[in-house]
Amino acid sequence: MITRFAPSPTGPLHLGHAFSALTVWKVAAQNSGTALLRIEDTDSTRVRPEHETGIYQDLAWLGLTWPTPVLRQSDHYTDYRTTLDRLAAMDLLYPCSCTRREILDAGATAGADGFVYPGTCADRPLREARATDGFRLNIRKALARVTAQLTYVETGNNDVQDVVIDNENLIDSIGDPILQRKDTGDPAYHLACVHDDARQQITHVVRGTDLQALTPLHVLLQHLLGYATPIYHHHGLVLDENGKRLAKIDKSKALAKYRAEGLSPADIKQIVGFKD
Repeated sequence: MITRFAPSPTGPLHLGHAFSALTVWKVAAQNSGTALLRIEDTDSTRVRPEHETGIYQDLAWLGLTWPTPVLRQSDHYTDYRTTLDRLAAMDLLYPCSCTRREILDAGATAGADGFVYPGTCADRPLREARATDGFRLNIRKALARVTAQLTYVETGNNDVQDVVIDNENLIDSIGDPILQRKDTGDPAYHLACVHDDARQQITHVVRGTDLQALTPLHVLLQHLLGYATPIYHHHGLVLDENGKRLAKIDKSKALAKYRAEGLSPADIKQIVGFKD
């Protein structure tokens, strides 16, 4: 059994990250498995080296250990491009130059992965792609290519469920996702995450329920690329006093702040409601 904790160094780790990391290592221990640390540093405009250093410090302070070397996604852009080329060879991609404002102005509706893309560039052929274009997956073409019913196993909430993926809901809630960002050429989360879970032979994906709605897309990509589908375990989230999910912009909840104030890992576990 192999699982992973995969933070992005775009800000300091907060209480929600602590709960998630502790849960990852707990699930690994319960299954006599291994928990890997992976640095998902593909957002080149936002990642900072001090935040990556902080990840190592915070996790070590919590008493967590991991095998080395740690996979850093920024070291593997060639691999993601090769994976993208495989999808292009299946005629499943199209170039997209739309800005966020243009997408909103076109009447995009809110979905599971931001706004559902309205398909403005869907008819553009790959041969017309410009250097600054991003690339999107044509979700309808992708689903048409998969003949088997898409499913995955979910073990969150102390239960084991066989989840059957609703193709129409996947179309309506996610639409055509971006797989390579425009301008920067950075691989998108979906592409890099699915590729690296296969590369690292991840058998169990342990992550928050805020990412559960994206799982059908990841399962689809796994089928298209011939990857095994891991077991998924989506855990609950740590909320603030207003019932809102903690975010990196709320630096008052940063683990480094609690550590500097003299709190212990045991204190953090109590604050987030984690039980060993």
